[in-house]
Amino acid sequence: MTTTLERPTAPEQRPVRVAGLLDPADDGHGMLRVRGGHPSPDDIQVSSALIRRLGLRKGDAVEGGCDRPRVLASVDRVNGRDPEDLRGRARFRDLTPVHPRERLRLETPRGGPAPRIVDLVSPVGKGQRGLIVAPPRTGKTVLLQQVAAAVATNHPEAHLMVVLLDERPEEVTDMRRSVRGEVYASTFDRPAREHIALAELAVERGRRLVEQGRDVVILLDSLTRLCRAHNNAARAGGRTLSGGVDAAALAGPKKLFGAARCAEEGGSLTILATALVETGSRADDFFFEELKGTGNMELRLDRSAAEARIFPAVDVARSGTRREELLFGEGELAAARALRRALGTRDGQGALQVLLDRVRRTPDNAAFLRQVQPTVPGA
Repeated sequence: MTTTLERPTAPEQRPVRVAGLLDPADDGHGMLRVRGGHPSPDDIQVSSALIRRLGLRKGDAVEGGCDRPRVLASVDRVNGRDPEDLRGRARFRDLTPVHPRERLRLETPRGGPAPRIVDLVSPVGKGQRGLIVAPPRTGKTVLLQQVAAAVATNHPEAHLMVVLLDERPEEVTDMRRSVRGEVYASTFDRPAREHIALAELAVERGRRLVEQGRDVVILLDSLTRLCRAHNNAARAGGRTLSGGVDAAALAGPKKLFGAARCAEEGGSLTILATALVETGSRADDFFFEELKGTGNMELRLDRSAAEARIFPAVDVARSGTRREELLFGEGELAAARALRRALGTRDGQGALQVLLDRVRRTPDNAAFLRQVQPTVPGA
């Protein structure tokens, strides 16, 4: 008697659900970055045919099915929407940039004095391109966390992203635990090219959302470290400028920072980026001098105020927003300018101390500005 053993039929495998950010290569295919924007062994391959058929772009958040190891077979959602809904979507470069007109109010009932002071001296609008100019140990990290919390509380309609470059690991953990938004981080032990790639992918993610009419806020720490990464990654033999800076090192950071804008067609990309100064590096000074004219809002932190333990260590006289009249409400502009004139008669620390004292003695900025200018409305 002969016995035949039949091999059991393998159960049909169901597609594995995957999600990540699309990072296309020059040859047309792409990778779905599934680990916070960084390359990893778990990344999913995306064919050039699928990218072309659906019109996928760099930075798209893609959800789909993977029916064989690390190859995307189907796409269910792109940026939270049906892929068919995105056919014919606008291109970011074709959107019309205009001055910010809608305010991102940072003042919250329990937010402390820092967001209120930013609202008073350097108001932020949707689509702002702002620099937070910070010497070492002046409280920029805490300020960024407070701004992030304020945006999440007051503007849930805005998509909040925090990008940390060349950062200490413990600072990354702290930011991830405190921020109600997406955090993309590259620690100081990563290569310079990874800092660059992560920053570009995160900003492309923001661009894709703006193309859908969304408001996006990116907090970038820091623009200076991004410049350092570009300088370190530049090819040897290029033209060298002051402080050992490669002549091509600023093109990438300027392009990235320049993405911030308010689109006339709808949507906005706000970027508030820190710039490091007084670090003792000639290169850092050069980066700041080249970049400071590209922003339309500047918040300066003051080392002497921080050393005196006065926080937020804002340099009131040197902070401000271009075209602030488009952001202040009825009566607010006159009151804000009257406040500046009054504070301008004092030295830096004296002005900040007076401002902090008045802010702490009033329940909100509307009440404070009514003390300065009684015609300011209550709302």
